[in-house]
Amino acid sequence: MAALTLTACGQTKKSNEMKTLVSYFSATGTTEAVAKDLAEVTGATLYEIKPEVRYTAADLDWRNKESRSSVEMADKDSRPAIVKDLEYADSFDVIYIGFPVWWYTAPTIINTFIETYGFEGKTVIFFATSGGSSIDKANQNFKAQYPKIVWKAGKTLNGATKDDIKAWVDGLE
Repeated sequence: MAALTLTACGQTKKSNEMKTLVSYFSATGTTEAVAKDLAEVTGATLYEIKPEVRYTAADLDWRNKESRSSVEMADKDSRPAIVKDLEYADSFDVIYIGFPVWWYTAPTIINTFIETYGFEGKTVIFFATSGGSSIDKANQNFKAQYPKIVWKAGKTLNGATKDDIKAWVDGLE
């Protein structure tokens, strides 16, 4: 009986805390590094958004209009298949979603992730890495496309230190 009571108390305490997820898609490892720092700073669960078929260097060649990434980004309805292994997606209150900026916005695999797990009523915050583009178009497009999600403006975190990330996260609250 005592063990049952302790378990129940522990579950009650956890249900009162905000659960945070840092999810990310990283084709080359740049966004992954930022995601790991963000997860550490926030104490969040870290999750990689994995395509069913990994991207090769040829797939990522933005100069080739026939490359996989070019074809996906040219088709706004493209939804690349992902590995669906995120357990308890509904248990998270705050979801950070990280990605490299492709064609001035999020890769279409991010749509797949959002549509697979929903996140309606949850707080979602983008973070991105980029060779020169901002995250602004992704923030605008996704807010319009998924109005049942509570969006907070995301940020491009190129070269961000853990202190930079902490300052950004603290400013969101």
